[in-house]
Amino acid sequence: MASPATTHHAVRRPLGVPRPLDALRFDIGGPTALTRAVADHLSRLGGRVRNAEAGEIALDGAGFTQVTACAAWGAPGSGVEDETTAQAATGVMAVHGRRHGAPRGIGVDYLATATGVLAVQGLLAALVAQARGGSGPRHVDVTTDRAGLLAVSQYLAASGADEPESVDLAPGGPPFTSSDGVVFELETLDPGAWADFWRALGAPANAIRAGWRPFQFRYATACANIPTALHTVTRTHPLERIRQAARDAGAEVCPLHTLAERAKEDDGADPWSLRLLRPGAPATMPPTSQARPLEGITVLEAGRRIQAPLAAHLLGILGARIVRVEPPGGDPLRGMPPACDGVSARWLALNRGKEAVEIDIKSPGDRRRLRELTADADVFLHNWAPGKAAELELDAEHLAAVNPSLVYAYTGGWADRIADAPMGTDFMVQARTGVGEAVHPAGEAPAPSLMTLLDVLGGLHGTEAVLAGLLLRERTGHGVRVDSSLLGAADTLLAPVLDRVRRGHDPRPPTGFRHPVRTSDGWIAPSDSCAAAATAYDLRGMCTEDALHLLRSHGLTATAVTTDLSDLQHDPRLSGSISRDAHGAPAVPDPWSFA
Repeated sequence: MASPATTHHAVRRPLGVPRPLDALRFDIGGPTALTRAVADHLSRLGGRVRNAEAGEIALDGAGFTQVTACAAWGAPGSGVEDETTAQAATGVMAVHGRRHGAPRGIGVDYLATATGVLAVQGLLAALVAQARGGSGPRHVDVTTDRAGLLAVSQYLAASGADEPESVDLAPGGPPFTSSDGVVFELETLDPGAWADFWRALGAPANAIRAGWRPFQFRYATACANIPTALHTVTRTHPLERIRQAARDAGAEVCPLHTLAERAKEDDGADPWSLRLLRPGAPATMPPTSQARPLEGITVLEAGRRIQAPLAAHLLGILGARIVRVEPPGGDPLRGMPPACDGVSARWLALNRGKEAVEIDIKSPGDRRRLRELTADADVFLHNWAPGKAAELELDAEHLAAVNPSLVYAYTGGWADRIADAPMGTDFMVQARTGVGEAVHPAGEAPAPSLMTLLDVLGGLHGTEAVLAGLLLRERTGHGVRVDSSLLGAADTLLAPVLDRVRRGHDPRPPTGFRHPVRTSDGWIAPSDSCAAAATAYDLRGMCTEDALHLLRSHGLTATAVTTDLSDLQHDPRLSGSISRDAHGAPAVPDPWSFA
């Protein structure tokens, strides 16, 4: 199949800087939706297209043995045949739709994009293994259904916990609207700032108290049953008054930007950056095995919430030893409900199998201890607040003085690419980049998804950046600094949408796009190519099984929508089985299969 077109819009990259895939060539083929991000990212990492008619992805050159990859939607005959059916089968529609009270599809090709990034990761991991002197895997398979399970892994883990959620999974959530009609996101991690903001606007005390917990947990539950009174009060104040109240309270607001606005300011930068540090000592790690390409690699991870912990979690699946740097007393998120065997199910989804060391980074003695640990590590990965590492003298230059061979990785929000950027959290980046518009079809109000789309995709970009940094280190003998961001993840996700904007086309899909169809006992999702034809049939009085039989008898592709995530553990459509970890929490299958 022909290679997908890749658009490098005014790519910003220093000239003469070596890249991990310099002198390598790749063939690429397969469904365009799945290979778009692969072709773009391999090119940005230095690879050059050799043959646009290949049937799979193949990468070699510069003395490397060829590595191939295959990206597919799902298992043959499973009914998972495109983005919509993958979202339906893996529970993504259920999670994204929680704020609406019914399953909804994401209006952009989110799982296809994630699958492409996972394919690049697999190829890079195989090359790292070769560069370290091992045989390494020669082939990697990735499927979109496994990418979907990874995307919902925290929500799935919570569904299988020993106790119920601590907040109701009821519809609702931000954004809010001002009296002058501006739709905006609000962000704060501080309950005091939350209360001060709403008191300044005259909100009822009971609504302020009732709203904090669902607001605080919305990234974990994908919904927020916020009292109507809070939405009502913002409609009585202009945006400037709301901004002032936020500044005074220590909170932040961000008006939702359109895709057209994002297209105008897009600088075309790579979704990650790689910079050589000082030359390092020759690598002494033993050759890796075929099954686990990163065996012998040690990663120190000082991560919070989702983005960095997920990046390290994937590196661990690839064979690296992961050591979490946690504050005294341990990561407080270990106790976040609901729990499995006394440990947060959500925390386990991203952190199971990691070692941990408690370090107070505010203590000079503990910072010295962290530097000592770094001396024996291959990667230091963190997502502290901007400027925090430099303030603590734990930035790349400081740690490279201890370990010149270090890959120093930072996963942040904005990568210093947006002037006056708000707090770099998932929902604020969705608001500022137009993702909130892109995920909903025409006729619906823009709103960031309360599913953590960019935290997950940003974590995937973090893993990809670390692997690229490890390969560049092996090829140059230098330590490397790599930076990835939620903004870079948004750019990867929105690339086709922003390209449509620049061509003068409507960037949003039509009304009703990826809305599942109601049956008497559930929901079904026709594939994108069959959705229009499926509207000719009234399925509301039919059970899901009969409705699917009817559509398929007329040559239409559709699948049942998973609405209860616990059902995923026994779903025959999935290409990998869901297991239970040592604490009894559901664990999704590895996203790659190596051979």
